[in-house]
Amino acid sequence: MIWNILGVLAAAYGGLALLLTIFQSRLVFYPEVDREVAATPGQTGLQYEDIHLKTSDGIGLHGWYIPAAQPRGTVLFLHGNAGNISHRLDSVQMFHRLGYSTLIFDYRGYGNSGGSPTEQGTYRDAEAAWRYLTEQRQIPYCRIVLFGESLGGAVAAWLAARQRPAALVIASGFTSVPDLGQQLYPYLPVRWLARIRYDTREYLRSATAPVLIAHSPEDDIIPFEHGRALFAAANPPRQFLELAGGHNDGFIFMREAWVRVLGDFLGKQMDAAALTMC
Repeated sequence: MIWNILGVLAAAYGGLALLLTIFQSRLVFYPEVDREVAATPGQTGLQYEDIHLKTSDGIGLHGWYIPAAQPRGTVLFLHGNAGNISHRLDSVQMFHRLGYSTLIFDYRGYGNSGGSPTEQGTYRDAEAAWRYLTEQRQIPYCRIVLFGESLGGAVAAWLAARQRPAALVIASGFTSVPDLGQQLYPYLPVRWLARIRYDTREYLRSATAPVLIAHSPEDDIIPFEHGRALFAAANPPRQFLELAGGHNDGFIFMREAWVRVLGDFLGKQMDAAALTMC
């Protein structure tokens, strides 16, 4: 009898592990959540250009370029794993008020972009956006800030490890998908099963740009310890801002402090870039 029970339990455990392996993309990416682009920067009073990018593997991406008058620099915005660019207009407005132009785009499979999301695909998407800024817009690399929120923090860190941006900002990021998955499913061998990695901590070790990490102890999706671990892994100069509130509203609770710290941090990097000949 006991062996029958153990056999059923083993089969159930194996079934859960198999499901996690097969459907892990659906656990990481949420392109179907609010996929419709619901608003544009123009509806908030900002001038913008519709941008259509082409990745190295032929996927068409949709984005917006929002110019600032006499910009201090340009922000390449890499968003999180749900929603689309129309749900980040508050952040776009914030960067505009701080004096920065912004390029924000949807990864493959999100919003009006083609294809389906994959880890390597999001890296190619970020590369396409970087090429657009540096080659088509002719913006010097030392005037570009990489800003990544949540999953976008991993993509931004990956790009920062391969390019030389003026600065890297990671808001509410995680150390890696296996690390986060193991915390969510402690009873499963997630580290062994994970095909999607997004190893933000490892990418940070190779990035040389100044880094600002922002995270809230009250984050209800990505534990605060991930933010502290990312800060520890980053090369100096580095800075940490402790937010308040949950994963999606920490910036609302901390708006004034967040804008002030972010503005000061970016201003220092732009002042330093002005002294270089990049």
